[in-house]
Amino acid sequence: MDEQHLIERRSGKDRRGNVVDRRLGLDRQRGPGRRRSDERKTAEEGEMSDEQFEFLMAIDEYRRKNTRPFPTWTEVLEVIKTLGYRKVAEPQPLGQSKKKEKQTQTVK
Repeated sequence: MDEQHLIERRSGKDRRGNVVDRRLGLDRQRGPGRRRSDERKTAEEGEMSDEQFEFLMAIDEYRRKNTRPFPTWTEVLEVIKTLGYRKVAEPQPLGQSKKKEKQTQTVK
């Protein structure tokens, strides 16, 4: 094939310019500048507390025994109660994790 007949498909723009740099620890789905909490980051990276691991194993066992790939929230609550969790305190507003709440209180 002749060089004159070749079509240049590249527009000349560097398409990589709008890709988020992975070295910064940012993820496209969260958008630039939005980072995960330390607790969530360690859980997603495979480092879990004993409590998180116990919950994960209980959910996995429930899924296998009941052939349910995606348990409903009612079923998740059932697993949580089976693990021994009971409501003993007054409800708190959602938004901040308890760890952040403690840090905020100590700073004041």
